[in-house]
Amino acid sequence: MTHVKASAVAALSLVAATLAAAASSSAAPDPGRDDARATAISRAQANAARHAGATGLGSGQALEVLDVVLDRDGGSHVRFERTYHGLEVVGGDLVVHQRADGSYRSLSGKRLQPLSVAASPQLAPQAAATYAAGQVDFGVQRAAPELVVLANDKPVLTWRVDVIGRDRTGAPQGEYVFVAARGTQPRVVARWPSVLEETGSGTGLYSGTVPLQTSGTTGSFRLVDPTRGGNQTHNGPYSTNAPIFTDADNVWGTGSNSNPQTAGVDAHYGVATTWDYFKATFNRNGIGNDGKGARSFVHDGAYVNASWSDACFCMRYGDGDGVTYQPLVEIDIAGHEMTHGVTSRTARLQYSGESGGLNEATSDIMGTMVEFYAGNANDTPDYVVGEELYFRYDPATNYIRRMDRPSMDGASQDCWSRRTKSVDVHYSSGPANHFFYLLAEGSGAKTINGVAHNSPTCNGSTVTGIGRDQAAQIWYRALTVYMTSRTTYQGARSATLNAASDLYGSGSAQVTAVGRAWSAVSVS
Repeated sequence: MTHVKASAVAALSLVAATLAAAASSSAAPDPGRDDARATAISRAQANAARHAGATGLGSGQALEVLDVVLDRDGGSHVRFERTYHGLEVVGGDLVVHQRADGSYRSLSGKRLQPLSVAASPQLAPQAAATYAAGQVDFGVQRAAPELVVLANDKPVLTWRVDVIGRDRTGAPQGEYVFVAARGTQPRVVARWPSVLEETGSGTGLYSGTVPLQTSGTTGSFRLVDPTRGGNQTHNGPYSTNAPIFTDADNVWGTGSNSNPQTAGVDAHYGVATTWDYFKATFNRNGIGNDGKGARSFVHDGAYVNASWSDACFCMRYGDGDGVTYQPLVEIDIAGHEMTHGVTSRTARLQYSGESGGLNEATSDIMGTMVEFYAGNANDTPDYVVGEELYFRYDPATNYIRRMDRPSMDGASQDCWSRRTKSVDVHYSSGPANHFFYLLAEGSGAKTINGVAHNSPTCNGSTVTGIGRDQAAQIWYRALTVYMTSRTTYQGARSATLNAASDLYGSGSAQVTAVGRAWSAVSVS
């Protein structure tokens, strides 16, 4: 592939059309919409209390609003975080669904029994932090404890310790380690990653000549995008004082990895394109739907990985190993990492078990959709994730994951089974990736943009696709309206069926297709 110099131009226009049948309430200021949002919240709080048998709401508990989705027909969906005596209840989030008249329709989220937990710790926070830091297998830079109630199974008062550091290759690492706060001896109750990483590849140099939004004046330009919330692209390892890329003539990169700006071009372009995709397709205004930009750290280290971290609201891109992998800044990787941020501000799918697989699949799905949205001739859209990252480009053999037949990577699952909850989340994502491909494209063999795809079903059925745009609408609505932190594969089936019914009608061909695609990956 020939890579050429990337130049900055005045602006990238945003696509105005909105395809979504429902939009989040955090869009542009609108007094009428604000009133509708406030009314929905008030009604949802009353409905949650009125239906305590379903919500498990009881003494000492309160609900804090995380998000509100207002439908065009007047219906609403209010997402809450549950607290207990002021402490966050991890795994206690829920969504109250309401009809246009404000009456209760249904609930998403695992029902909890009324909580009865001692809310005062016996173990000191520093003791919990020290113990948690000793449980990880990477170099620790920070371990910050926070008192929470963990409600995965039996509610337990814990110190949630966010342990942050780097492994021996320099790749960023992070784990939430939940240490029991009652008792004098520390013990781990649960744990899962807090730095969500893309395993197995990396590079940039893919986008060719692209427009970039920058800030500054002649002689001193910066990779800061004022049109998209101030997205920043930094040159060097993550830190509070890592420099932002600068340039004198606003013409960036050479297409060669020998120029540090080149990977910065791909990262900056990828973040901008991901922002535009979510805005044009779902009317989502940035990762948090609040118009605020994120930070990207390019050349974070000589490791084969890229990651998203909520703690810094940032992405970090490794430079690869210089032998097999190049820098990890391909556009579907940028879309993947930013989508982790979207998930953390909507369904908040826990990064373990089946919910972790659904979290990873969501990022693969939306990262792939960003690649199709970009339509960049230098990185031809397909359902193969990360194929450009290899020095030897070959989408038939070199890739991180495939969505048409996930098991081709040698580890991912094509079909759901009882083992799925115990598989690494990057591989338990397979059934959801497979579902999405079947829903969008259908089963069997086909060539997409010159790349051969072939998707057999687990039950031997034939599935007809509905197109990737409708499939993406269904997945996004399921994520933002119906999924919660502990959604399983069976829950994802229900969520997508509900979403398809909302968008296209309860007796629609789309609803039928969703059911058939899930059955085709053994989820019923």
